[in-house]
Amino acid sequence: MPGLHSLCFSPPSFSNSATSQLASLPGSKPSSLGSAASSSKPHSPSEIPISLPDLPSHVKEKILSLEIMGIDSCRALSLNPALLDASPDSIHSVISYLCSKGIHHKDLARIFGMCPKLLTSSIRSDLSPVFAFLSHDLNVPDARFRRVINKCPRLLASSVRDQLRPAFVYLQRLGFRDTNALALQDPVLLVSSVENTLIPKLDFLIGMGLSREEAVGMVLRCPGLFTFSVENNFKPKYEYLVEEMGGTLEELKEFPQYFAFSLEKRIKPRHQEMMMGRGTKLPLSVMLKSTDDEFKELLMMQNGV
Repeated sequence: MPGLHSLCFSPPSFSNSATSQLASLPGSKPSSLGSAASSSKPHSPSEIPISLPDLPSHVKEKILSLEIMGIDSCRALSLNPALLDASPDSIHSVISYLCSKGIHHKDLARIFGMCPKLLTSSIRSDLSPVFAFLSHDLNVPDARFRRVINKCPRLLASSVRDQLRPAFVYLQRLGFRDTNALALQDPVLLVSSVENTLIPKLDFLIGMGLSREEAVGMVLRCPGLFTFSVENNFKPKYEYLVEEMGGTLEELKEFPQYFAFSLEKRIKPRHQEMMMGRGTKLPLSVMLKSTDDEFKELLMMQNGV
């Protein structure tokens, strides 16, 4: 792949002046190079939107190499200053290791763009334990490593001991039994803090009046509930359901996916359209899952049109 082997320059030694020069590059704010990260496409040197005045050649070469790979170099260096002192050989070793695990070259820009610290991670201490965890704890076949990592690159940047295994144990205790499905469909739950994310969200559901068993049943049916914000999702949608729609907890237990729909773009418009007729009452699942045409047809039938 163009740009991978171009990382293998003589190891640089950066001075404080080089670091300050890099920080003061014209147009070196992350937004100025956002297209490189967002497109996830390698760039040719002529396409790289960056000016590199008064920098040592080895610094320029490293920046250009990252940009050629499709990585926003300024964002990467800002989030991971250790890149300044990283040897090209060590970076290339990380790339080679990930490719040996089935990750494609075309995946790297997005993965490194989301988690720049991976470029300076230790294969032995950081990366290898994650793949061992996926294989042994979650029973993920080697052939599916790529799918899991692309679904949640943050897995590679998470400590097995401090983050992944504690989250996995907690989720298992709740009743998540299909480990393969957890890895392939909801790996973001594994990088979520048990104390700061998972437990508070379950507690909020219980605080609505559900029993713990009922709340757990809801997240098992709809694991995405663990990814929603309490303040920006649960609270306003629950209040609208109860205060405006006259809904009940029973309805939520039957259709926890209610929280996955947009309040402003789906829930409110459809409820208001129902109220414009004869106050039609539809099950939440029917009201929200139906297409626009199906919804209009249902209203016409309910209103006797």
